[in-house]
Amino acid sequence: MIARWFPNSAVTLLALSVLAVIATPARAEDGYDLWLRYRPIESPQRQAYVRRAQSIVETQSSPTLNAAVAELQRGIGGMLGATPPLRRDLSDGAILIGTPASSPVIAGIGLKLGGLGRDGFLIRSVNLSGNRVTVIAANDEVGVLYGTFAFLRQLQTHRLVETLNIRDVPASRLRMLDHWDNLDRTVERGYSGFSLWDWQKLPHWRDPRYTDYARANASIGINATVLTNVNADAQVLTPLYLAKVAALADVFRPYGIRVFLTARFSAPLELGGLKSADPVDPKVRAWWRAKSDEIYRIIPDFGGFLVKANSEGQPGPQDYGRTHADGANMLAEALQPNGGTVIWRAFVYAAKPGEDRAKQAFDEFRPLDGSFRPNVMLQVKNGPIDFQPREPFHPLFGAMPRTPVLLEAQITKEYLGFATHLAFLGTMWEEVLKADTCRPKCGTPVANTIAGMAGVSNVGTDRNWTGSQFDQANWYAFGRLAWDHGLPAREAAEEWVRMTWGNDPKVVEPIVGMMMRSRQAVVNYMTPLGLHHLMATGHHYGPGPWVNNLERADWNPTYFHKAAKDGIGFDRTKSGSDAVAQYSPRVAGCFSNRRCVPDDYLLWFHHVGWDERMRSGRSLWGELAFRYDDGVSQVQEMRRTWRALHGKIDAERFNEVDAFLGIQEAEARWWRDASLAYFSNVSGRQLPEGVQPPAHSLSYYEALTFPNVPGH
Repeated sequence: MIARWFPNSAVTLLALSVLAVIATPARAEDGYDLWLRYRPIESPQRQAYVRRAQSIVETQSSPTLNAAVAELQRGIGGMLGATPPLRRDLSDGAILIGTPASSPVIAGIGLKLGGLGRDGFLIRSVNLSGNRVTVIAANDEVGVLYGTFAFLRQLQTHRLVETLNIRDVPASRLRMLDHWDNLDRTVERGYSGFSLWDWQKLPHWRDPRYTDYARANASIGINATVLTNVNADAQVLTPLYLAKVAALADVFRPYGIRVFLTARFSAPLELGGLKSADPVDPKVRAWWRAKSDEIYRIIPDFGGFLVKANSEGQPGPQDYGRTHADGANMLAEALQPNGGTVIWRAFVYAAKPGEDRAKQAFDEFRPLDGSFRPNVMLQVKNGPIDFQPREPFHPLFGAMPRTPVLLEAQITKEYLGFATHLAFLGTMWEEVLKADTCRPKCGTPVANTIAGMAGVSNVGTDRNWTGSQFDQANWYAFGRLAWDHGLPAREAAEEWVRMTWGNDPKVVEPIVGMMMRSRQAVVNYMTPLGLHHLMATGHHYGPGPWVNNLERADWNPTYFHKAAKDGIGFDRTKSGSDAVAQYSPRVAGCFSNRRCVPDDYLLWFHHVGWDERMRSGRSLWGELAFRYDDGVSQVQEMRRTWRALHGKIDAERFNEVDAFLGIQEAEARWWRDASLAYFSNVSGRQLPEGVQPPAHSLSYYEALTFPNVPGH
């Protein structure tokens, strides 16, 4: 295994700090600014930008419009070297921002704002009384703020601003981050430090970082945040913590972000002293109504509750013989008078001997379609298992036409190398959003079946926010694809690269290329050909395909890969668990057919003999070994690409990425070697010709332990 050495000498750190101050005239790049760096523009377009950013006109101020003005001044001042003044009158090169209600000029120039809703916006180059003016307009002030960030993105990515005519409306109404943050500031599946929320100092100390968090989210259209872990602690619903939550809500409100909390279903017992949490019990219903009213008195624009129930030991309505709809509707009834929403997670599975875990969410929720109150949304993971490096889309997408469904994605990379492995997930989300559900008819992608997207946050107290520079791209891409489900992942990647690393084509093209190949590389060295859940126990750090000693069958990797002398893979066709039957007939027919199912999903749906021929002409065993090798080779290629950028990237961030790619290469080899050693042993086959043998014996890899892995 690879040792990770970090200097911890106070003297060394002091010396390095002094040298940094002497050597660096301005603060070093460390990733804190994310994609909102606003560094000076040196390009032929600069003068055109200066001509279009002479002043800012805001007729009526408000917290949200003031935030838009402040962002324009920060961004333009940083990029163009002069901060545009705020004026009341129009002049040549002015940027006019507002709504028809806040600006008589905008109300009088005949902009067509119909269909923009609350969040949509227009950016248009117009001529007013002989003045060339850029108008950023919307029906609501938060739309103006979103338009402001979109205008700044035009400058950051060196696009033309002389003749702008942009009309942008989000694809869905809820675009949310889920923080799996605990009240003690640990973060479940968090790899970037502690929780941002400093509960001990709230509500009296409002860390400026909270505002920067809100700015970053607003810049990509995220409009909701769940502050607490889905494995909920009822204490967050007490007056002590609600006052702290209210302080965060105050910071986020000007940026269009509503606060949600996770609700522990057993809170009436734990906080209210009741003897039951049965959702049909009048006393329980009254308790939740009173709690809802209390919350809204403190936080008038509170978003609502996110609930994980009857899953992985969490309490829920099934404890009382009730359904998920009974539980969700009880909470929805309590929130409805105040305009709140219940988001009920569909990630459920119980220990049912012989039942395919991949089927349980569909089996429990599909019969309940149409049973939920209007202010209930169902949150469904992108795939039917659990945020694996690659999964087919979840069969519930398109199967709940009478229930608003959110797509739940994991931005933090629990199964994709934590913070040190470069894995751009925009390609994963593009893959699922474009997947054809054939419900109600073919040509209906997942994107057309959802009412919003929720992403499990990767944000923490690390200076660079996400644990690594490149994990910022996943936060960015999630927001952009949640806003625009049809945005190509490559376009999101290029935007982020230009805003984060610079606009030099010799930098942009190789970095975008790395990003677009990176997730497939991880799939190949971890779980190729549809394999899944091969990670080590609990912390999911590193390979553990041999694990077969856990209490429940569906917690063991051997349950999922079913490798034996005859072959490998989970048979989910009619001859096996028949999980394919949960998809539409057209989709099920393809997944069931060896000639149709993509190689990337082969072992997800089929148990295949080791010697069976693949599309490549190799045997399955040969193809599996090739994929593992290819994953390592792709990481090596990423390292070479990155090192060729030396001198084109600031030293601090360059060195961090270079070190992390070194970790990734070593751990990709570890995954490859441990997995091939195990599968070679199980299959009784020698490694294919030309495949390098593992560095150690299988027993060596099986004996490795990691007792203090972060995020567990």
